[in-house]
Amino acid sequence: MTHLMPIRHTLTGLSLAVIAWLTACAPTTRVTLLPQASGKASAVEVSTSKGSQRIDQPYQVAEVGRSGDLSLATTTAEAVRERHPQLLALQPPPAERFTLEFDPGTSALTPESLTRLEAVIRNAQSRSGGEIIVTGHTDRQGPLEANDALSLQRAQAVRALLVERGFNADRIEAVGRGEREPLVPTDDEVVEPRNRRADIEVR
Repeated sequence: MTHLMPIRHTLTGLSLAVIAWLTACAPTTRVTLLPQASGKASAVEVSTSKGSQRIDQPYQVAEVGRSGDLSLATTTAEAVRERHPQLLALQPPPAERFTLEFDPGTSALTPESLTRLEAVIRNAQSRSGGEIIVTGHTDRQGPLEANDALSLQRAQAVRALLVERGFNADRIEAVGRGEREPLVPTDDEVVEPRNRRADIEVR
């Protein structure tokens, strides 16, 4: 029999990345760190009255004995799939990412991106209730403060388009990053269309 266990932990990552279970045949709780679909690093700290143990590698396992003693082990993807198919089935599908571009100095999508928006909508519709994160960006032309404002306007414009298509506004987060995270690094005041964008993550 398998039970999810309430174990104190810290996790960096955007998807379900831990499986914790209690085996019926032995008084042992095992916490297994799964790889992130995005490839980003994640970590879990398992704590008991006897201390704590950090696991930060995919398929690394922290085992907690009856007395609270902690030990480390390693498993494999195949072993996890065979042992816990039902728990793995609870994981959300991997996040999908899209990029839309804008006309210079505006929050208006280019004609090509308006067409690409339909793919975003179809994907989001297939994930009922999942979170949508829209991050606006600019190139390095113009003042930093103005680009901060423009990047947020771009994210909000995409959010508004999604809301118009029937998505719950509470499901969509819009943030602006200004010129700080260019897709294509450039010198200041260089026009770069690929940096005039919104990155959309559908979870």
